[in-house]
Amino acid sequence: MPTLNHFLPKHLGRKSLLSLLSLSIPFAASANTGSVSVLPLSLGNQAIFSYQATAQPEWAQNGMVASQEAVATQVGVDILKQGGNAVDAAVAVGFALAVTLPRAGNIGGGGFMLYHSPDKEVSTAIDYREMAPAKAHKDIFLDENGDVNPRLSKFHGLAVGVPGTVAGFELALDKYGTMSLAEVIAPAIKLAEDGIIVTPDLASSLAGLSKRMQQWPSTARIFYKADGSNYQPGDLLKQPELAESLKRIAKQGSKGFYEGETAQKLVTAVNQAGGIMSLDDMKNYKAVERTPVSGTYRGRTVLSMPPPSSGGVHIVQMLNILENFPLSETGHNSAETLHLMAETMKLAYADRSEYLGDPDFYPVPVTKLTDKSYAARLAASINPDKARPSADIKPGALLDKESPQTTHYSVVDKWGNAVSNTYTLNFSYGSGLVAEGTGILLNNEMDDFSAKPGVPNGFGLVGGEANAVEGGKRPLSSMSPTIVLEGNQPWLVTGSPGGSRIINTTLQMILGTVDFDLNVAEATNAPRVHHQWLPDQLRVERSLSPDTIRLLKEKGHNVEVKNAIGSTQSIMKTESGLYGESDPRRSGSATLGY
Repeated sequence: MPTLNHFLPKHLGRKSLLSLLSLSIPFAASANTGSVSVLPLSLGNQAIFSYQATAQPEWAQNGMVASQEAVATQVGVDILKQGGNAVDAAVAVGFALAVTLPRAGNIGGGGFMLYHSPDKEVSTAIDYREMAPAKAHKDIFLDENGDVNPRLSKFHGLAVGVPGTVAGFELALDKYGTMSLAEVIAPAIKLAEDGIIVTPDLASSLAGLSKRMQQWPSTARIFYKADGSNYQPGDLLKQPELAESLKRIAKQGSKGFYEGETAQKLVTAVNQAGGIMSLDDMKNYKAVERTPVSGTYRGRTVLSMPPPSSGGVHIVQMLNILENFPLSETGHNSAETLHLMAETMKLAYADRSEYLGDPDFYPVPVTKLTDKSYAARLAASINPDKARPSADIKPGALLDKESPQTTHYSVVDKWGNAVSNTYTLNFSYGSGLVAEGTGILLNNEMDDFSAKPGVPNGFGLVGGEANAVEGGKRPLSSMSPTIVLEGNQPWLVTGSPGGSRIINTTLQMILGTVDFDLNVAEATNAPRVHHQWLPDQLRVERSLSPDTIRLLKEKGHNVEVKNAIGSTQSIMKTESGLYGESDPRRSGSATLGY
């Protein structure tokens, strides 16, 4: 006979059972009665803990953080325990990841933060994407023959965009947080000064990129030993120069980054590497608030990031298309369902290539792309039995005519405030260049622009004039921090790294939980697929059934088994508490709560 312990979240052992009982935490009963009964097997139609579930999520009563690195996750939980809200914790996690996950966490990059507060009735999208230096122009990455020189946009001073992370975090904290910048940055300073224990994941990533990273002496001095050898798991890695840079931010705010000593050192490093960034570019950087992209899917509201991210627009567009099909009947990850998803992905990514860019420079037709009648027309073009070649798909006639090494984290506090944040350096460790004397790794986000119409970037994405390089412009992104609401309450907070695959990874988290009643752990662990129109390839994970792959090939899909897709960090809020899951596809991640 099953006991209550059988249904406990996996991070709670038998000893935790007694403490839970003594605290009278409500499982099936109200906390006001002081009684405890058996943990419910489901909440409505949503399986939480049951014999049918193939994975069990983490549970917390008050607040929860899910991130790709366990130490940073704990930093966020500690902030929540101190009385901080979701924004306070999110900013603390972001600064901590700059120390503990240097290949993606950063203060030398940029990203997007989505915030929803049910009590304050606020939903906002904070855009702290990098910007092109003022002297940048559309032909900056072309050689004398007019051909794209990929080195210039990836591993050169010209690859570095003006960083946005510090300005974005300050904006979020000033407007929606409750703690000071010095308070939330203190844990990151301590980690950088005292050092972090090198994990197997960190050791492996540094060893794998040793040749590229060690071409820069300033980088080699920090991330490799004096004799050039690699750090090993269990070694202590200190970053004193990064600690000093963080201290300047703690003391002076964003001016401690965008002006003065740090700014001068960043600009010097970029220009010595062949770039064109100026002190004025740094000083003039601004993070901005935008209205989230919003849509509905089967009775729930979906909030996501607007341009210059393409993620929100195309998540809503694809959900609108798929709403025309009875996915719950065709079944989770069946060949029939995956076929409909792949055909939908092709249509959305074709539109992305034509219509998406920085809205401050190009009139992105968000309303038309997310219109349900436009989606219905696209849905009608899908053959349920046969794949359409990508060559036959063009960007739709509207009704009126990133790197795998991004990182995402999600936070929900005890008041129901939710933050979904995705930020990046672009490639793993960005350009690989640490600005001398700062400890700060610099991004290579300029590669996310379209260097030349029709020529794919580092992630194989094709763009056009809407995403051409221009001074002061923000490059198009796939980052998709997303919050799904039930009424006005956050229900699912999710997002992922993965470059061009971010959008489809996030889409599948929504489909898994909404259409197929998977709990957040099951949806996270389920096999994923990806199609981005060009190249005409349906990428699948090796855990997908060979029988399903065979059926997809029979429908005409060019199926390729590739590396794992995404690394979602997700939290589901229910009446019985918070349930979260960190993606097992990346080692070292953690979901923790209290």
